[in-house]
Amino acid sequence: MKFKLPFRAKKCEMNQETTKGDATASQQQENAIAEELKLSSEVEASEQQPLDEDPSIKFITEIAELKDTHLRLFAEFENYKRRTLKERSELIKSAGSDILTALLPVLDDFDRAIKSASNTSDPALKEGISLIHGKLNGILEQRGLKIMKSIGEPFNVDLHEAITNVPVEDELMKDKVIDEVESGYYLHDKVIRYAKVVVGN
Repeated sequence: MKFKLPFRAKKCEMNQETTKGDATASQQQENAIAEELKLSSEVEASEQQPLDEDPSIKFITEIAELKDTHLRLFAEFENYKRRTLKERSELIKSAGSDILTALLPVLDDFDRAIKSASNTSDPALKEGISLIHGKLNGILEQRGLKIMKSIGEPFNVDLHEAITNVPVEDELMKDKVIDEVESGYYLHDKVIRYAKVVVGN
């Protein structure tokens, strides 16, 4: 009995030490497992992080938006330039339309003078009127004025103003201009005066 007690006491001490060592080892293992779990959860969280929070992707999207805005503004400015150039050229073309329209009755008077001068016996008078008429016509044609050809053409409401309808025997002349009371004129292919005409019926 005297020999057994110290052995039991030593065995108890050893058991306590192993229990303590096991507790420390198990504690270390738990700590290591907790660390691994923590690291894996952080990795998963970083993998599941939305793409918008990545600064480089955010900058790329901002650059793309700014580029798109710039291209749209550039396209709008180009359209504006084209539109203003077109409006300016049209304004230049039609700038003298008021003056030319005011001169059209003078041309009508010259046409009447030429017709009445054809009945006179004075050749100098005919020639003088024809020269002035030709010079005036040439100047106005240089500015874009063109006379409208109407007689024999089909009646067109965009070009002609019907004064009256006259019955015709020829079927081919129905709904066509058979006489012109007042000439029509274009200014750069735009009608500035409608022709006053007589239409066959």
